[in-house]
Amino acid sequence: MDKIDVIGVIDEFYPSMSKGHKAIANYIKEYYDTAVFMTAAKIGEEIGVSESTVVRFASSLGYDGFPDFQSCLASWVKNRMNNVQKIGAKYGNSSQSQIIDSVLKGDIERINDTLTELDPNAFEAAIDALLQAKKVYITGIRACAPLAEFLAFYLNMIRDDVVCLTTTSVSETFEQMLRIDNNDAFVGISFPRYSMRTLKAMEFASDRNAKVISITDSIHSPMCMYSSINLFSRSDMVSVVDSLVAPLSVINALVVAFCLKAPEEVKENLNKLEDAWANYQVYLNDEINFINDEPMVDYSLTKDKGNKQE
Repeated sequence: MDKIDVIGVIDEFYPSMSKGHKAIANYIKEYYDTAVFMTAAKIGEEIGVSESTVVRFASSLGYDGFPDFQSCLASWVKNRMNNVQKIGAKYGNSSQSQIIDSVLKGDIERINDTLTELDPNAFEAAIDALLQAKKVYITGIRACAPLAEFLAFYLNMIRDDVVCLTTTSVSETFEQMLRIDNNDAFVGISFPRYSMRTLKAMEFASDRNAKVISITDSIHSPMCMYSSINLFSRSDMVSVVDSLVAPLSVINALVVAFCLKAPEEVKENLNKLEDAWANYQVYLNDEINFINDEPMVDYSLTKDKGNKQE
């Protein structure tokens, strides 16, 4: 059997495995997208076996030690199923109306699960950390980038010193957060497939003693290795687009709770923003206002220009 087919190899050897090796096999089969980032020691810690047992498990399957096993597991995860196969498997026989029904009900289910699993104490701790931080750093890569930008956009409106890290490399990430320290907070957002860049940024923030907050899917997420506050929300990758409705709801709740916990500071910042908008006509000709249910577009700037030309 091809050793890249890690789960197939595990299934082949499973009947003859010891109890400890079966526990490792079950963990990897269920949490392969997390295990691929974990050391042998960390996997052993999660299951309750020794690091040497995990190493022997990899060797017993025919791999040249744990690094070889982990490398093959990474290749298997990467090639497991492409997005077209996923969407075909889930929605191939569905009508258009059935698809929207299935997708929306799935999102509702994920929000309900998040309500059940989210720790209120962790949520409170996250709000306090964001309030007390001198500076807040936020990062999310690939599909999580819009979530990071959304959180940064609204936090920037209601508090000072918010930085959304926008990079294409780990080195650039470190450059942007070079001065992070124990007075700051760091928010890392990542869901399967987890981002190594986000993980390394969180490790750097943790090493600098910043308050690290993770927004991720479960306690098994590698993001939890470096965060002291974990906000869990459900996310699935079953189609061309990732379902990030539940994480977005959690972020919405963070912003609302922040506003309610520091109303005077928020009010002061919003008043400054409104003054800037008014003084510099930021929204002139950029929004449609409704008066008596009829859209009214402000053409004053256009008219002024026209009069000057006459």
